[in-house]
Amino acid sequence: MIGAVSLIADNLEKRFGATTAVAGVSLSAKPGAVLGLLGPNGAGKSTTINMLAGLLRPDRGTVLVDGVPLGTGADPTKRRLGLVPQEIALFEELPARTNLEVFGALYGLAGRALAARIGAVLELTSLTDRAGDLPKEFSGGMRRRLNIACSLLHEPQILLLDEPTVGVDPQSRNAIFDTIEQLAAAGRTLVYTTHYMEEVERLCDRVVVIDHGRVLADDALIALLASVPAANVLTLEYDSSPDSAALEELEALPGITQAALAGTRLTVAAADLGTAAPRVLECLAARGFRCRELTSRRANLEDVFLTLTGRSLRDS
Repeated sequence: MIGAVSLIADNLEKRFGATTAVAGVSLSAKPGAVLGLLGPNGAGKSTTINMLAGLLRPDRGTVLVDGVPLGTGADPTKRRLGLVPQEIALFEELPARTNLEVFGALYGLAGRALAARIGAVLELTSLTDRAGDLPKEFSGGMRRRLNIACSLLHEPQILLLDEPTVGVDPQSRNAIFDTIEQLAAAGRTLVYTTHYMEEVERLCDRVVVIDHGRVLADDALIALLASVPAANVLTLEYDSSPDSAALEELEALPGITQAALAGTRLTVAAADLGTAAPRVLECLAARGFRCRELTSRRANLEDVFLTLTGRSLRDS
């Protein structure tokens, strides 16, 4: 297991001229877990990551690595961090292995120690058989995986990933997910930024939602999903449209929070799908309405974001 190291950001603020990019962001990431930093493009995610990595000095606030304040420049505490930047940083004309040798040398690695680490990160990112090839010949996903491999050479205890799956194919995306899950299982502390909520739902134990540089929510994933008023939704298609009296009776049922009708399609929000579905079907069947189709879904992070901001997660 990697040594347990936590990462804490306390009230980070960053301005660029008259623009406030980050306004009082606080978060904490624990060893062996993945913290998701979720928000639309322009929300302040990358600026926050750059402050967590010591690349940007906050105008206000502090970053603590295992209780030690993180500085900019050649702060030795930064050796405990690994950064996977949003923009791929590779030498396109050098083979993958040579790229790793160059980055390893920057971390002070050499000889057998460097060779061992190169072999380990190539295996972890499933690139061993492509070590002699040039990154410019790689797919976008393979280049992303090599980018991750470079960040892991010095065995960082904390890994910051800034939208590492942008522009990658499904196969490479799954390979990146597998790598992240292995790193968390090994005890590393991971911060993962994205605007793809399905990635957060798969990978993250805790989620911080930010927009316009501010934290809108910070909680365990399951708690965030449960916070949505319409946590579960039933959609029912009927042969004929239920009447207003039927809708009023539905909304009076225990556990039903809302019912809406569009033509012959009925949408019902409920606290619990298991108890709501039979109640709705029985209520309308007793009134002579026959259901032709029924689908259900639970709330996702898109619903959480809409509840918090009133707009889509992918809106700018």
